[in-house]
Amino acid sequence: MSRCALHKMVDAGLFKVNRLEEVEFISEKYSYAPIKAALNFGFLVRRSYTDFLKKENYPLIDVRNEQIDEVYINQCDIQHLNSFLYLPLRKDTEGNLLIAAADPLDEKLEKSLIVKFKMPVKMLAASDLDIIWLAHKLRGEFHVKEAVFSLMRKDPASSGLVTFTNAQLIFIFGFLAFTFIMLILFFIPTIIVINLLSSVIFLFSILFKLYLALKGSMSELHEVVTKEDIKKVKEETLPVYTILLPVYKEDKLIRKLIWNLRSLDYPRSKLDVKLLIEEDDDKTLNALRELDFPANFEVIVVPFHMPKTKPKACNYGLFFSRGEYLTIYDAEDVPDSNQLKKVVVLFRRLPEEFVVVQGALNYFNKNENLLTRMFTLEYSYWFDYMLPGLETLDVPIPLGGTSNHFKLDKLIELGAWDPFNVTEDADLGVRVYDKGYKIGVANSTTLEEANNEFFNWIRQRSRWIKGYMQTYLVHMRNPVKLVRRIGWGGFFGFNFFIGGTSFTFLLYPVLLFFFVLYLIFKFAGIREVFPDWVLYVSIFNFIAGNVLMVYVNMLAVFKRRYYELILFAILNPIYWLMHSRAAYKGLWQLITKPFYWEKTNHGLTKVSVSSSASAVT
Repeated sequence: MSRCALHKMVDAGLFKVNRLEEVEFISEKYSYAPIKAALNFGFLVRRSYTDFLKKENYPLIDVRNEQIDEVYINQCDIQHLNSFLYLPLRKDTEGNLLIAAADPLDEKLEKSLIVKFKMPVKMLAASDLDIIWLAHKLRGEFHVKEAVFSLMRKDPASSGLVTFTNAQLIFIFGFLAFTFIMLILFFIPTIIVINLLSSVIFLFSILFKLYLALKGSMSELHEVVTKEDIKKVKEETLPVYTILLPVYKEDKLIRKLIWNLRSLDYPRSKLDVKLLIEEDDDKTLNALRELDFPANFEVIVVPFHMPKTKPKACNYGLFFSRGEYLTIYDAEDVPDSNQLKKVVVLFRRLPEEFVVVQGALNYFNKNENLLTRMFTLEYSYWFDYMLPGLETLDVPIPLGGTSNHFKLDKLIELGAWDPFNVTEDADLGVRVYDKGYKIGVANSTTLEEANNEFFNWIRQRSRWIKGYMQTYLVHMRNPVKLVRRIGWGGFFGFNFFIGGTSFTFLLYPVLLFFFVLYLIFKFAGIREVFPDWVLYVSIFNFIAGNVLMVYVNMLAVFKRRYYELILFAILNPIYWLMHSRAAYKGLWQLITKPFYWEKTNHGLTKVSVSSSASAVT
């Protein structure tokens, strides 16, 4: 039997035989080197393994600073390098090919490399993390370019690479020019028309959201998976499940992330967890080196390529994903322990056209401050009322940014995520509907950290609203074709939910400005431009819109019994002003730097998950 470092660790009493059998089973199943299986699936601590290699006279070399002959590395496939954790360096003076390997004692790997390169090899020990970093940096170019340009090549009409098409620019500037001319020729009538249209659109958008919320409150989820259903699931029938964890400079959250993953009730050998790290993110990579307990994920280093966005990283991770189903969690996410099993049960029940299941999101620090309370109200009505309402009406559903569960083959068929869209899941949700597929909603909640700092919230929300604008522009490039594909119901739902959301945030402070002028200052000039009947209509629409949004926010507390938050719904007009601030920032960035991914800082809360109320599932 071919031997490796793990066998020697067994001989030395550092590794149990029964664990070795598990590792070898996983190694065969995933076509990994045994050492990779041991490190990825939480059987081994990197520190302990490094100490063992030193005792075996295999001190780690600093492979990132070694001279590398590209002749040999170019003969290697990134998948093979990534799976067997080795890197050919160069010939030494004795004619041996120097090989940096995570397991220099792996006899099987050594023999295969002798055959591959047709020369003797000399095995040197190196950190698996450094080998992965170099392997992806040197040989991941094709895959990262595919991650960036695949959707644009396969389905250019769905790609956000072009922000404004020529036709859209002509329409926008033509409309502005026409409006300017009308203001010159017919100033007062034009102002009246603009004001009436704006206030009516504002009210109608909010009425549509109210209608969705009421529909969602009256309807149950498409399917409810009970605890009894989960108990009936036989673990041997469960498929491999891929979890993508895109992180960037989240070194402070790595420990928390690992513990959150360990709470998942799913067979360890069937979890294919990918921690996606950017090439320049040494902070997170070094945090992994310093861990003093096992991690249960595989590190994938995403080579540098613009745009530097989360969807690009996730697309790159797909090349190394092995699951039948796939989901994404953020670094701070705390999913229900049985969420993956619920989704498997749900997918097996639903018709084939359901290719995505969306889990609900909520917050474990909801009572930390005013901002987290408003955030919680917003997410509660969104996931508990709006999503079921959208599902009931059969209109496009913009997915949330995490806890979306996909059939992996269908995700790839759809072109995966658009790396140029900064709200990639909302765009993908529209494409799912556009291609004739459907989205289900699971009765399972993932807890997140609510943004508790104003400027951090503005950065996050401006990116989200900019992404909604991008999504609207992409799918409205040809409105006639869009109607043919998704029907009039889907078309109006898309316009008032995706387009209307951004528009109402931009419009809100303008309507508020005129309302304040009328109430407080009562300028005579206002009455000349806006006759009383116009002002009454506009003010009614504005006040009614605010009252309705307060009501919708009040509805949000009931399903989760967050009754202590109900009075905070009154502050929704102020919360909307914050959205308007973020919307104008997002609009400016849409024009000046549309693909810029403004990072949200996580780990700011002082509230722990255990101290918060558990989520309703």
